[in-house]
Amino acid sequence: MGRYIAGRSLQAIPVVVATSIVVFLILHLAPGDPVRMLASPTATEQDLANLRSRLGLDQPLPIQYGRWMASVLQGDMGESLRSGAPVLEILPERYWNTIRLTLASMMIAAIVGLLAGLAAAARPGSFIDVLTTTVAVAGLSIPPFWLGLILILVFSVQLGWLPAGGGDSWHHLILPAISLGTATAALIARMVRSSLLEVIRTDYVRTGRAKGLREDALILGHALPNALIPTITVFGLQFGTLLAGAVITEVVFSWPGIGSLLVTSILNRDFPVVQATLLVVSLTFLVVNLLTDLLYFWVDPRIRIE
Repeated sequence: MGRYIAGRSLQAIPVVVATSIVVFLILHLAPGDPVRMLASPTATEQDLANLRSRLGLDQPLPIQYGRWMASVLQGDMGESLRSGAPVLEILPERYWNTIRLTLASMMIAAIVGLLAGLAAAARPGSFIDVLTTTVAVAGLSIPPFWLGLILILVFSVQLGWLPAGGGDSWHHLILPAISLGTATAALIARMVRSSLLEVIRTDYVRTGRAKGLREDALILGHALPNALIPTITVFGLQFGTLLAGAVITEVVFSWPGIGSLLVTSILNRDFPVVQATLLVVSLTFLVVNLLTDLLYFWVDPRIRIE
């Protein structure tokens, strides 16, 4: 186990380096000059040159990248060009808010998707199966931001049950979590249904049924663990999808996470904040993928033996 974790961690290093290079180049080669956005309208060309030199933006891109990576390795992600505050003071709270939103969305998706998939697979071809499949297709087809606007219109504007935006309490978490987790719940429901139907047709399930095992014990105790193996892969990949989707959802619901921070920083050409945010998101995605692989050891004994 330790050797496997060490090997996967070493494999992640080139991915992180490549991601940081791509992010750095895209930001610095994109149109727009952050110096002109920071300077006053009356600033002269000499003033702009002095500010550019003070921020280190007059150096060649390889030198700028090397200085940035050296600072990151020392635990310093720089300072915001807009506020002047250290990035490590801005990022943690926003990051935690996004993780809260993502975990709440994943919890909703896991519970709803698993129950819906089980109900559909237990009676294939029934009304419940058709209804679950139809709702799942609809859930996959609806964009999260559009669903968020509908939820705000119904539950905030018309009914007044839940707040339309903000992040002061858990009430503010409900609508964005539902908006963000609906598509993942639909995907998990379809995966559980198809995997479970495939496993139910195997010989060992038929043998257990012939021995007189109860149907619920047979499905939950024997068929479901094997059916969850492909679902775990999708579940881990969807975590990264939810982190990416949280950008738009946070803007719609004014949720104070890294998504809204990222959009604001991109509009303001705040390079240090954008670079640090994307780097943290990439590392989070890699850690989640590693944890997903480790779940295989717990779910599938064959992998532990290998």
